[in-house]
Amino acid sequence: MIREMNQSDYDEVYTLWKKIKGFAIRSVDDSRSGIERFLKRNPHTSVVACLDGKIVGSILCGQDGRRACLYHVCVDPDYRMRGIGKEMVRFVLEELEKEGIGKVNLIAFTENSAGNAFWKELGWTHREDLNYYDYTLDSKNLVTYNP
Repeated sequence: MIREMNQSDYDEVYTLWKKIKGFAIRSVDDSRSGIERFLKRNPHTSVVACLDGKIVGSILCGQDGRRACLYHVCVDPDYRMRGIGKEMVRFVLEELEKEGIGKVNLIAFTENSAGNAFWKELGWTHREDLNYYDYTLDSKNLVTYNP
């Protein structure tokens, strides 16, 4: 079952994120308060997948009224290859269409071969015509990568 994510899902979603090899977690953005702030701004576009009484997948999705971006798209390794990721993406895209959003972006680490294959299979376009930059305003917002 795919449903909107809510703040009460935080502990279980965070535990899921910690299981994903190579997953990057930011100390501030991905904290309980950071996710609460994100979900308040984007109440209908972030989702979880539930099976066997637990959360087995998640997507954070935010939009600015023009474009949307997917973050932290993941499925528990024990539940992959069952169409869960595709269903979550379908759910999110349908919600974004309802909100009048015409374009969706995402970032996949270059070393994430499974993730990159997933997006290619779904027909997403790999962009080679731009550079991606970021700037950290909060020096306490540190990134850790799951081994």
